[in-house]
Amino acid sequence: MNLESNKKQQFKIEFKKRCFYFSLKVLKLCDKLRTKSLNWSLVDQLIRSGTSIGANVVEGGNSSSRKEFINFFQISLKSASETLYWLELLKEINNNSSAEIDSLIKECTEIKKIISTIILNTKNS
Repeated sequence: MNLESNKKQQFKIEFKKRCFYFSLKVLKLCDKLRTKSLNWSLVDQLIRSGTSIGANVVEGGNSSSRKEFINFFQISLKSASETLYWLELLKEINNNSSAEIDSLIKECTEIKKIISTIILNTKNS
């Protein structure tokens, strides 16, 4: 394998890990926020969208075609957008968790940018 191929493979591994740990942080936040009944339905939605990001990245990585790969990453991008929405709502009604939620918003925004770049690069190659 050449150096460029190694870097690409390492990036894929690291990005999947990053998505996994983002999902884990979302789950931990949701567990903490469940104590307040106002949060219940928002937390359920956040769990679905927040864990969907990484799940679709992993599934897309196992695609058998470029079209299928792009489709899974587009779903992941939509899930990231939805996740940001739920995080912003939860931030507004949970002032005591603001810093933790801000951290997740920052991470989700970065993941979203990476996914967008991957989609664009794949379409252009």
